[in-house]
Amino acid sequence: MNNVIKFQRPKPQKPPRQVPPGLRKALVAAAILIGLVLVWAYFQFIAPSSGLPT
Repeated sequence: MNNVIKFQRPKPQKPPRQVPPGLRKALVAAAILIGLVLVWAYFQFIAPSSGLPT
């Protein structure tokens, strides 16, 4: 009998995963540090020298 409606409780939805605040701060700090290192490396090794007296 396929025309019978079965009343079932809805399955509980899992809450979305959240990153702990401490880990989030560590990831932000690491991203900023990596960005600064990349900018330093660019100006140290790749960018042409501007010819300004030092």
